[in-house]
Amino acid sequence: MPGVRRQLILASASPRRRELLAEAGYDFIVRPPHDSAECGRRDGEPPAELVARLARQKAADVAGRCGSGLVLGCDTVVECCGDVLGKPQDRAHARQMLERLRGHEHHVYSGLCLWGVPGDRHRVQVAATRLVMTPISDPQVEGYLDTGDWQGKAGAFGYQDGHDWLQILE
Repeated sequence: MPGVRRQLILASASPRRRELLAEAGYDFIVRPPHDSAECGRRDGEPPAELVARLARQKAADVAGRCGSGLVLGCDTVVECCGDVLGKPQDRAHARQMLERLRGHEHHVYSGLCLWGVPGDRHRVQVAATRLVMTPISDPQVEGYLDTGDWQGKAGAFGYQDGHDWLQILE
């Protein structure tokens, strides 16, 4: 119905996504998707298709459990030299990712799905950002890992965290 505001529902357990929506002034509730909605990459699946599919799966999972609202599902991965990097499993895995990325150009792919409930009308968008990480030293990597900022972030970093060793390429 025109003029009726629907509740925004974030289909994510990500603290950073909650923070970004709150900083932007949105009123929303959080309903994380089931783990089964976050299944991994299919053989040969390009990063843009991967994030689009996962964002849609997350939104669909939560939409199926809601009576009404506007469900927001998201996913992000990093691609560097053909390798697709998701979230690191632990500190050692994060170190491997950062060592892989330093000194290299890479792409960050973010998929977003908005799903209107009731019904199954949805829209999916993908954004790709080209970045380069300066060749940071081992002590810089360790110092960053000590902050814990790498946890829960695709590629073990977040551009939004303001590190001077990351630059967006035009």
